[in-house]
Amino acid sequence: MTRIILIRHGQTAWNKVERIRGQVDVPLDEVGLAQAEATAKRVANEWQPVAVYCSPLRRAVQTAQPIARYLGQDARAVAGFNDMSFGQWQGLSPEEVTQRWPQLARTWLEAPHKAIFPDGESLARVRQRSMEALHQVIARHEGAVVAIVGHTVVHRVLLCAVLGLDNSSYWRIGQETCAINVFEWREGVFFIESINDTCHLRPRPVSQEESSP
Repeated sequence: MTRIILIRHGQTAWNKVERIRGQVDVPLDEVGLAQAEATAKRVANEWQPVAVYCSPLRRAVQTAQPIARYLGQDARAVAGFNDMSFGQWQGLSPEEVTQRWPQLARTWLEAPHKAIFPDGESLARVRQRSMEALHQVIARHEGAVVAIVGHTVVHRVLLCAVLGLDNSSYWRIGQETCAINVFEWREGVFFIESINDTCHLRPRPVSQEESSP
């Protein structure tokens, strides 16, 4: 059994004021850095992965590095986990792409598996390369626990694959910033434990003892 801890990167300025990130190398903002630290503490304490992999983009690396630091490791970037290339859509707001590509914007929202972006990728291509990378990691760490840090698009198609769904179900998978997903690979079959878990980002309740003067 190999257990995968799949973690989305923390918040960026382009998550807060939505712009299509894709492969633009946007760093974490202050909130995202704090989210990464809280996520690292939980992952290191609860699962103790033997290795930490990530997308080569800075927002993923900045989320992976604290996890690796807690474990005395280095985060390893893997090209197959890179975010989807949205081509000419990258850097634009949803309103801007709707104005310039109204039909493609509708296809993306209603039938994402059919969308191919100008000078960009399709979900099918992202699924192929990210699943290849996932199986390489599993083969390298058979019987161990591994952390992978990446992006919402990549994680949605990976989770569709793990759940036995096609890419038309893309929008049915939730992925908040620094969400944790846990699944296992056992004898050639995936088993899901949790999806889009963000409990580590909620404020810790103050006990009566702590609040007393």
